Amino acid sequence: MMEMWKKPFLPIASISLTAVMIVNAIPETPVQSQVHMKNHVLPLGMPNLQEKRTSMNPAPGVMYTKIIRGETSSKDFYTVDVTFVETQKQAKKLLGNLKRDGFRNARIIREPDRAMDDLEKGPLGYIVRIGQYQLEADATEMRKQLSAKGYTGLRNVYTGEDGEKTTGPWVVNVLEVDQERFQGHVVPELANDAVIGKETLTQMADRNVAIAGVNAGYFVVGENDGTSGDLAGIFASNGQLVSEAINGRSALILSSDDDDDDDKAKIASVSTSIQATSSDGAVREVDGLNRKPGLIRNCGGVGGDMTTERPKHDFTCKDESEFIQYTSIFGEKTESGDGAEVVVNHAGEVVEIHNQRGGDIPSSGSILTGTGEAAEWLHDHAQQGMKIQVKSEIIGDGKLLKLDQTTSMINGGPRLLENGEVSINTVEEGFHWEEDPGFYYRFGERRNPRTLAGIKENGNLLFVTIDGRAPGWSVGANFEESAKVMKSLGAVDAINLDGGGSTTMTVGDDRVTRPSDAAGERPIADGILLVE
Repeated sequence: MMEMWKKPFLPIASISLTAVMIVNAIPETPVQSQVHMKNHVLPLGMPNLQEKRTSMNPAPGVMYTKIIRGETSSKDFYTVDVTFVETQKQAKKLLGNLKRDGFRNARIIREPDRAMDDLEKGPLGYIVRIGQYQLEADATEMRKQLSAKGYTGLRNVYTGEDGEKTTGPWVVNVLEVDQERFQGHVVPELANDAVIGKETLTQMADRNVAIAGVNAGYFVVGENDGTSGDLAGIFASNGQLVSEAINGRSALILSSDDDDDDDKAKIASVSTSIQATSSDGAVREVDGLNRKPGLIRNCGGVGGDMTTERPKHDFTCKDESEFIQYTSIFGEKTESGDGAEVVVNHAGEVVEIHNQRGGDIPSSGSILTGTGEAAEWLHDHAQQGMKIQVKSEIIGDGKLLKLDQTTSMINGGPRLLENGEVSINTVEEGFHWEEDPGFYYRFGERRNPRTLAGIKENGNLLFVTIDGRAPGWSVGANFEESAKVMKSLGAVDAINLDGGGSTTMTVGDDRVTRPSDAAGERPIADGILLVE
């Protein structure tokens, strides 16, 4: 399949061309129409940058728009970040060490911007940076020299991705879904129809003959952090809660019920409460669903997780005593290891008891597995013939949320817009590490590829990708820029989804985004598809 970014537009044969707009620019060909829309240009870079928009209708009620904005800045260059430190004193000390080692062109950059909900005052920290190169290969050579002297944590960076002023360029893809006119469905999809494992969005879209698609929530990449492919946050589909919430983190909630008076889509701060009750009256908190016990990716769990029960992004918390429920959507077998597990049928009756984890998951019913103290609970309260009832509650913005066959929930974060205003709760949702301010700088202040979801006042859905980590093609966006982009496109509520190398969008048979991973399109855990 030809990658969309290698050609200017989608094939007209597969998708009807609606309009081509050149904003603040001269049309490239006579068939393109010039439209001045200064009030609608994207808030990226200076307002007078050239912007080209190409719009197409892949299906009734669905509009796809590709926006190309700005140009490469002659002032941007490659450099090497030696470190990010919290104080100027630390930065000056490192600068002195570099000079003693013969690196004379190092400098200190003050990073003034903190997260919007950060209560701390003053600069976020200080970057020690060295070199100014037009070619990344030259920055790589400097990094090798620094490494040879014992410096670690080195990064090649392109200054156009810093979050400061630049002319871009940016490549933005927008899917707008009119839920009143679109006769299909907007649905979340698991890779390979199971929790375990990953799949590219292109494969997911092809397998489901999707009209369009976009990558969705955060997930476990490697086995050191849990079950590879496990959703690192809430996931629900067809009335089934598949993965527990990162408590207190935002999620996108969709409904396909035409008779529901509530909004068909909303963004809410969600938490889950899951309890197992034995027929002998004993009650035990269920720590998680369909994942490896003991490893809680992005934290935000329950039951004394270490080091925190608060959300903490790209971090894996641990708990030696966990109670996990597995259903058939996980895969064929539970995660193997020490502990205990019981098989319960559709009525909740205990029909099998195992003294090790790793059993076959029944197609109807579930397996309850325990480690540490949770294994002891199973031994005491889940004997053959007893019943175990597992009940889940989902709380969204302080209210109980119903979960039925028409409801879907997709994890994300942080929230970007609320009621039409920029509202980025980065600290609350765990994207700021107190012990490492550089984490927020790299994740939230620097420009990265982004995948965004929003809801317009008229109920239309917006799914947006911003390509990044591709100097000369697209520099990406930071959290604040992402929020402003969504607002400019008409969203009143918006959320950040998984981005970086995961950022992908398909339209028809084409991938319209440019992968930022050197290996190409990244396999992911879940996507959001538009299907008939």
